[in-house]
Amino acid sequence: MVAWDSSELEPFRCEVEPDRSAVRVRPVGELDLATVPAVDAELAGLWAVGFTQVVLDLRDVRFLDSTGLRLLLSWHVRSAADGFVFGVIPGPPAVQRLLELAGVADRLTYWSADRSGPAELSRADGSLGATARG
Repeated sequence: MVAWDSSELEPFRCEVEPDRSAVRVRPVGELDLATVPAVDAELAGLWAVGFTQVVLDLRDVRFLDSTGLRLLLSWHVRSAADGFVFGVIPGPPAVQRLLELAGVADRLTYWSADRSGPAELSRADGSLGATARG
């Protein structure tokens, strides 16, 4: 008998929480070839209307493929070139492990879950510290 976790069957969605000049985008589900275009379009639209801080919350991402990695890196590079702030709230251990294996974990700017600002990701336990990484 196969048991399914109901969260595995939940369809992908992307939630947006604006707050003055900052906005948090929270994909829920798998961030892959099928869903990255929707998240990319959401990020681009929010940046185009004037948000100067864009935070991608990865806490509810169950799976991240190379397309998702490319999304993270392209927005990181774009923010550096165009002068806006792009950061990520770390995802579950499997997502963070993929970022480390791909060699991109140290390139991203991490934000605390409360969006209070940049935070350093501790390699030992995946928890957040107090300084910026980017």
